[in-house]
Amino acid sequence: MNILVVTVGKLKEKYLKMGIEEYVKRLGPYAKIDIVEVPDEKAPENLSDQEMQLVKKAEGDRLLAKIPQDAHVIAMAIEGKLISSEDLAKNLDQLATYGKSKVAFVIGGSLGLSDEVMKRANEKISFGRITYPHQLMKLVLVEQIYRAFRINRGEPYHK
Repeated sequence: MNILVVTVGKLKEKYLKMGIEEYVKRLGPYAKIDIVEVPDEKAPENLSDQEMQLVKKAEGDRLLAKIPQDAHVIAMAIEGKLISSEDLAKNLDQLATYGKSKVAFVIGGSLGLSDEVMKRANEKISFGRITYPHQLMKLVLVEQIYRAFRINRGEPYHK
């Protein structure tokens, strides 16, 4: 399986980079995983609703440009379907079974994902109703993908 994680913003925190690198390494025997970062849109702190939509659209266009046409797209969205680690494992297993070997997870910037990205998504999932910093979400997502492969192989780790 080829997994692509497309995110807004460049990861700067060393501890997060190290954690992501560790899980990418651990995923090596199970899947090919690539993480692609697109620049975030520079914007002032206080934005009008219209300005927020413009920022999300600009970031969304960058995200969409990195997603292959034939990829199954999973948007990480707070309003998405709440899933467990076991649900994610089952989902990835079913995608592989039915020939969806390219899966792209999309993480938006601090304002979330644009309407265009949400329309492109085949599904929208959430790891909870709390808000994660999008940089931390990269680490959480990669760890959960690794956990899913371990669950599907019946290997210890997920408990």
